[in-house]
Amino acid sequence: MTEKQQNGLTYAQAGVDIDAGNAMVDQIKPLVRATRRPGADAEIGGFGGLFDLKAAGFKDPILVAANDGVGTKVKIAIDTGLHDTIGIDLVAMCVNDIVVQGAEPLFFLDYFATGKLSPEVAVKVVKSIAEGCLQSGCALIGGETAEMPVLYAKGDYDLAGFAVGAAERGTLLPKAVGVGDVLIGLPSSGVHSNGFSLVHRIVDLSGLAWTDPAPFAKDNSLAEALLTPTRIYVKSLLATLKATDGIKALCHITGGGFPDNIPRVLPEGVGVRLDLNAIPVPPVFGWLAKTGGVVEAEMLRTFNCGIGMIVVASPDQAEAVTAALRDAGENPIRIGETIVHDEGEPVKTSGHLAL
Repeated sequence: MTEKQQNGLTYAQAGVDIDAGNAMVDQIKPLVRATRRPGADAEIGGFGGLFDLKAAGFKDPILVAANDGVGTKVKIAIDTGLHDTIGIDLVAMCVNDIVVQGAEPLFFLDYFATGKLSPEVAVKVVKSIAEGCLQSGCALIGGETAEMPVLYAKGDYDLAGFAVGAAERGTLLPKAVGVGDVLIGLPSSGVHSNGFSLVHRIVDLSGLAWTDPAPFAKDNSLAEALLTPTRIYVKSLLATLKATDGIKALCHITGGGFPDNIPRVLPEGVGVRLDLNAIPVPPVFGWLAKTGGVVEAEMLRTFNCGIGMIVVASPDQAEAVTAALRDAGENPIRIGETIVHDEGEPVKTSGHLAL
């Protein structure tokens, strides 16, 4: 054997530790097991995750899939070492997009990419992903951990999530939205997971450190307050859909805010008028607007401004839908109605946000 062969490089010397990855998988197995539900019983570790639609009770299902990430919100977790909730955001961004189509999220897979695998950090992230799955009733059936020192700096990581749900044929949303329907808003928990590139810029302008008290939530540090996880609306909306047939459409307010997301559920010739005075704006948005000098139109297009989900209900069943939402634990707020749209922007507003 030559000297060159004796001193040959290993994968570990290139920055990838397979043993650490295997050890992490063993640590997260109990977390994954806790998310089991009818249709998903297998352990992780195979080449693919399995799901049995028949065991889940579906007869003639249409599958609905969604994928998303957390965006630059994840950088706050990285910079502060607060990794305990970021996975909830990851799940929320996917499953909320599935339930708005009238489908039940069934299973979830995650992708965790990092420069240098820290099993301690990865386990915290996966634990929070499992918590998001429990909140939404879907099973975590697999995922991938990628250690890529050439691409990511040591300590950095990024997340992607993939969710699949199902609905019985003929029950998908939206359906028959028309002029005169009622818009019911469901409160957000804060900034959720959109607009964080602007949030980072505003924090830089403020001169505050992540560990400083949040000006809008003084019992928390700035990082803790901004890391408040995205609300998961799945269980309350599924319960409401089961209790009443008055829901015509659901709209998840994510990137693009109100003017870009609401039109996605509107047919041609139908617009909406939002009553901005009716929206309860959490203090974080007032702080962002004032500190960054962000005008109202930009706030509406970048952030949820306090409404993370919109329910479109027929006028004759709006009260029943509102009551069902309350019974499911929501605090529904009437924020507008659908109108005739013939020209200009489909989303019109009256009043102003209380920023």
